[in-house]
Amino acid sequence: MLYPIGIQNFEDLRRNGYVYVDKTSHIYHLTSTGKYFFLSRPRRFGKSLLVSTMEAYFSGRKDLFKGLAMEQLEKDWIEYPVLHLDLNSGRYMSPEDLDVVLDQHLNNWEAQYGVVRKYDDCSARINDIIDAACSRTGRKVVILIDEYDKPIVNNLGNEPLTDYYRRTLQGFYSVLKAKDGQIRFGFLTGVSKIGKLSVFSSLNNLKDISMVKDYADICGISEKELHDYFDESVSELGEANDLIKDEGYLKLKEMYDGYHFTPNSVGVYNPFSLLNAFSDREFKDYWFETGTPTLLVNVMKKTSFDVTTLSDNVVVTVDDLSGMQDIISNPIPLFYQTGYLTIKGYDREFKEYTLGFPNDEVKTGFLKFIYSYYVPANPSEGKTTTSKLARALRGGDPYSFMKTLEALFANTTYQIQGDAEKNFQYAMYIIMELLGEYVQAERSTSNGRIDLLLQTGDYIYIVELKIDSTADAALRQIEDKGYAKPFVNDPRKLFRIGVSFSTADRRIEDWKIAE
Repeated sequence: MLYPIGIQNFEDLRRNGYVYVDKTSHIYHLTSTGKYFFLSRPRRFGKSLLVSTMEAYFSGRKDLFKGLAMEQLEKDWIEYPVLHLDLNSGRYMSPEDLDVVLDQHLNNWEAQYGVVRKYDDCSARINDIIDAACSRTGRKVVILIDEYDKPIVNNLGNEPLTDYYRRTLQGFYSVLKAKDGQIRFGFLTGVSKIGKLSVFSSLNNLKDISMVKDYADICGISEKELHDYFDESVSELGEANDLIKDEGYLKLKEMYDGYHFTPNSVGVYNPFSLLNAFSDREFKDYWFETGTPTLLVNVMKKTSFDVTTLSDNVVVTVDDLSGMQDIISNPIPLFYQTGYLTIKGYDREFKEYTLGFPNDEVKTGFLKFIYSYYVPANPSEGKTTTSKLARALRGGDPYSFMKTLEALFANTTYQIQGDAEKNFQYAMYIIMELLGEYVQAERSTSNGRIDLLLQTGDYIYIVELKIDSTADAALRQIEDKGYAKPFVNDPRKLFRIGVSFSTADRRIEDWKIAE
C-alpha cells in the first residue's frame, strides 16, 4: 500500500495510486448547504489535502473522483474559476515576506485571467481578478484559502509584525464580502482562531464548522476508517512489533487517537502519525517531530499558567474555546486549537468543556519539549536521566533516585528564574511524568498539600520541596501534616523524601529520606 505521507495535492495522490480516505461526501454536503466556511484544525491534520480536493471538485475534475462518494453524489460537474491562496510556503519573518507570497499568487491569477495590473494594493488587485475571472468564464469564483493564520501564528510575540499582517490580510479577505455576488463558494482553513475578530471584522458571514459535529472527522481518520482502509496495515505493523492485530489497534489508539472537536463526537486519529507508523512499521512521536511548540512555551513562560494542570482535567467555558482575545492571561484556547489539548467531556448545564491531552504521543512529546526549558542538560545526559530515575523508582531505591536528580540540577547550564519554587516544582513534575509513573503535584489531603506524590506498583514516594530551607524542615512538614496517613493501610513500601533547593546556587542543596 502506498501511503501519502507529505502529499497534499489531490491529483498527485489519485494519479499515483496512494491510499485515500474518502472525505468527499463531507465536501459535497458542505458545498451544497452553504457558501462561506472556516475550519480550524491542528497542523499536519489534512487541511491542505482537503482544500486541494475541493479545488479539484470545483474545477470539474470528475476523472479524479472515480470510485469515491462524490462520483455518485455530483451530477453536473460544473467547472468554476478557482482562486487558491496557500499561505503555507512563506517564512513570515518580515513585512515583505507576506507581500511576496501574496504578490506571487496575484501575478499568477492576473496572467491566467488576462488582468492588466493597475494598482499595488492587494485588495484592489484581487477585486479586479474576480471581475475578470467571472467575465472570462461566465461563472462565479471559488476562493480557497489554506492556513489563513500562519503569518500571524508564527509571530505572536512580535506585535508590530502581527499588526502589519493583520491589516494586510484584513484588506485582502474583506474582498470576499464585497464581491459576494460573484463568489460561488469560500473556504478558509487555519490552525487557530487567533486574530479572528480583527482579521475577519468585515467578513462576518463565515460559518465556523470547527466544532460542528457533522464535520468532526472531515480531517483526520476515524476508528471506522482505520478498520475499513488499514486493517492489513495494522496487521503488518503489529507483526513488526511482536503484537497481535488487536494489540496493534490498541497501541495505535493510545498513541495517535483521541482528538475530539465537539462533545460526544467520533474520535479522530492524527493522519500524519498514523501513516508514518504504517510506513515505518514503528510506533514513534511523528507529529511532534515535525515541529516544536515554541509559541506555546513562550506563552506559558509569560503567564502564571500551571503546567501540572495539563495532565488533569482542564475545565473551560464555551466562550473560552470560541475565541482567543488574550492568550497571555488565558493560553488554554491556544493549547486546544493547536492540538495539544482536546475535548474530553461537556457539561451542558454549565456549558463547560473538560480538556486533556488527546493521546500518549502529544503528552510525551510536549513534556519532552518543555523539559529542556525547565531542566536544561547536555544531550547525552538527557537521554539517560529518565531511564536512571525510572530504574531507581521501580526498584525502591530513593537514594539512587535523589543522587541522579542532584547531579542533574548541579549542571551549570541550569538557569532557574522567576518564581524559583514554582519552576523547580514544575521541573520535578515534568521529570516524573516522563518516567511514566503515577505523579500528582500538590495532592490535597485533610491537612495540607503534598508537593509531589509518586506511586509505582510496589512503592509510594512522598516528596516535600523546600526553597532556601532544609531537608529536615521538609521531612517535618510531611510528619506534622500527616501526609502519609492516607496510605497507612497500603501494602506498598512508603518513602518520605525531604528536598531543599537553593535559589542562590540554583541546585538541590540538601535531601534526606525517611522510611
